This record gives sequence, structure tokens and C-alpha cells, in this order.
Amino acid sequence: MVTIKEVAKRAGVSASTVSRALSGKIPVNEETKKKVMEAVEELNYQPNILAQGLKDGKSKTLGLIIPNIRDLVFPAAIRGIEDTANKYGYTVVLCNTDEDVEREQFYIDSLRRRLIDGFIFSTARPGHEHLLKLKNEGFPMVFLIRRISGNVDAVTADNINGAYEATKYLLSRGLKNIALITGSSDILLYQERFEGYKKALKEANIPLNHDIILHDVYGWEDGYKSMMTLLGKGLKPDAVFATSDPKAIGVIRAIKDYGLSVPEDISVIGFDDLDMVALLDPPLTTVSQPFYEMGVAACKRLIKLIEAKNKPNPIIKTLPCKLKIRSSVR
Repeated sequence: MVTIKEVAKRAGVSASTVSRALSGKIPVNEETKKKVMEAVEELNYQPNILAQGLKDGKSKTLGLIIPNIRDLVFPAAIRGIEDTANKYGYTVVLCNTDEDVEREQFYIDSLRRRLIDGFIFSTARPGHEHLLKLKNEGFPMVFLIRRISGNVDAVTADNINGAYEATKYLLSRGLKNIALITGSSDILLYQERFEGYKKALKEANIPLNHDIILHDVYGWEDGYKSMMTLLGKGLKPDAVFATSDPKAIGVIRAIKDYGLSVPEDISVIGFDDLDMVALLDPPLTTVSQPFYEMGVAACKRLIKLIEAKNKPNPIIKTLPCKLKIRSSVR
């Protein structure tokens, strides 16, 4: 590997002059800088970014901690983070926790020993208050998609209004007996989607029917089982609002396996707008989340926290959702 001393020798200058010319932070004579850059190109010199970063305590590396890499809500957000990080000269290290608090803590400790500059967390939920300790220590961090209470920067979707608009749309189609199949009741985003659902029903003077409201449903398999349970009890709703697309996929499968049709017998609406759902039979009406834009916003915010001399006050950035109307609602 070519060293900075070899570049200096080729350019006929000192190693410190090469360092100044490459950093761009200290003015260098244009002729001298030209010699240095020619030497760099001739020798194909690759600066040691980590060593440079260690001088000012920065590694130009971000940690991204997600709960499940197989969850299809994350690819677009990750792409937004990586595109933005690359634009600003940062590298992203991705860690998957499988919702394991001990594993998450291991990644945090390991990456901090490697001088990570900051974290983006999509794992936040009750029981993860250890994340707030990082904030209290002054360590740069941003919550993405999920968040917990606390004075911490976060980028989320407008879950309440998204669920409200979805439920309101079902009501506008004359569908009043609307089942809710939703996720973990201890995760804030599902609490918010439940609030949006309740708000729309309240405005329509429709009382909650707790018999057709199912919490703590995970993924398409649980969505399938939950819908089968409702139908098996003779609880046939006009429509189902599933608070994630995988749940909605399971619901549609269950309705069909029960010998009913979507949307003729039961309408279904989801929440996410994953790439695949436009290809379902029927294509799924759903609430579209701006995952890529959320990733971009979270990464920009984290970099600002890292590079700011005076740390800005925490903000929660809420991006709007959009209803995508397809054929699963009559």
C-alpha cells in the first residue's frame, strides 16, 4: 500500500504538506497542490480515512440498528440512508437484532468501541429505555419509523392520520362493520394507528366493537390465523383494516380459503404499500409510507447532530402518508 511519505517524495514536498493539500482545510499553494494531486494519481494513493477521522474523533461511520432484516418495510429506508450517507462521505454499518435487547446492546457496545459517530435505531419499543442513555451521554442518535417517549430526534410516518384516512375511506364506501387487525400493542406506531381507526369511527358515530379488534398480530401467518378465527366465530365484518401489508396479505388468503371473495364479500385495506401488494389478486388498497424519504431525513438529521458544534434541540419529523386506492375495497 502506498504511503503518504511516498506521495510526498514523488511530489517533492513534505508529508505534512500532502496531508494539508488532501484535507482541504488549510490553504496550500496551487502549484504545490497540483504536484501533490499528480503524485496521488500516479501512485494511486488511497488515504486512510479512519486514521484521518481519529485525529478529530470521527470515523465517518454510522450504525443502523434494525429489528428484522426480513421485514420488507426496511429496504427502501435503508437505501435512503445509504444514498444520503454516501453523499456526505459516510459509511453505514447495518446490524440486525431480531428484537433481542441483549443482542442490540452488544452491537451498541461493539460499534462504540470502533468509534462509530452515531446511530439510527428502528428497534425502539418499551423495554429499550437503555437507548435513552446514549442520548443522555450526548451521543448522536435518531429514531426511525419506531420511537419511544423521550426527548430524542425521530423520523416517523403520520400513523394517526394514515389510519384515520384508511378507515374513513372504508366508511365512505358504505362499510361500517370494520374489523381491525393490528400489531404489538406496546409499539407506539400501532397505538397511533389504533387511535386513527377510533377517531374515524367516532366521527361516524359507530361504537367500537372489541370482538372484531385484534391486537398483537405479527406478519402474514398471524394475519391469516386471526382472520380465520373471526370467521370461525361467525364474526363476518364488512371490511378489515390490517395495520401492515403482510397482515393484509394473510387476511386476504384466509378470506379466500374460507370460500369468500375480496372485495365482494369482505373489503381489505393495508398499511405500508410494499412493492408486491400491487400484484396481489386483487391488488391491495393500502396506506403508502414514504420509507425512502424517511431514511433520507433520518440520515441527514444524524449527520447534522454529529457535525454541529452547538447541538440542536431534538425534533420529531413526521412525514405524511398517502392512500393508494386499488381493487381490494368495493
